[in-house]
Amino acid sequence: MKKEDKDKIIDSLIEKLNSFKNFYLADTSELNAANTTALRRKCFEKQIKLEVVKNTLLRKALERSNGNYEELYDVLSKSTSIMFTEAGNVPAKLIKEFRKKHKKPVLKAAYVEECIYVGEDQLEVLINIKSKFEMIGVVVGMLQSPAKNVVSALQSGGGKIAGIVKTLSERE
Repeated sequence: MKKEDKDKIIDSLIEKLNSFKNFYLADTSELNAANTTALRRKCFEKQIKLEVVKNTLLRKALERSNGNYEELYDVLSKSTSIMFTEAGNVPAKLIKEFRKKHKKPVLKAAYVEECIYVGEDQLEVLINIKSKFEMIGVVVGMLQSPAKNVVSALQSGGGKIAGIVKTLSERE
């Protein structure tokens, strides 16, 4: 491969690393063509960009990009695929779902919301991470709950007061 081609690949990786907040490094070796195609299709459905990369080119891109990725250098061996995503937990869920039928992909590491997770044992932790939109939904639900309680109390209390007033007016 020519130096110009390598530089183009590195520049492309740097651009993606700087634009996506989350990415996963996985080992997808030993997947046959049909299983690789199935994995790529599932990634496409979940809006995940999957690329197989050379470790040396990825390391150079990590070194030149904006983030601090030193902890990831140790996992850059053998075959490496990178999954770029906007939602932090979607690739972890996809890997777990895909592994119900296949041995791969194996999670090497992940960079999610400025935190680095290394090793296959971090898969469950990554699955349970809530995305930005899920957290907003939780906060909005928590904020709505007291207001709903007050409104329902006022509505039910208003009916009780009207009933008491009506009963008192009928007594006289």
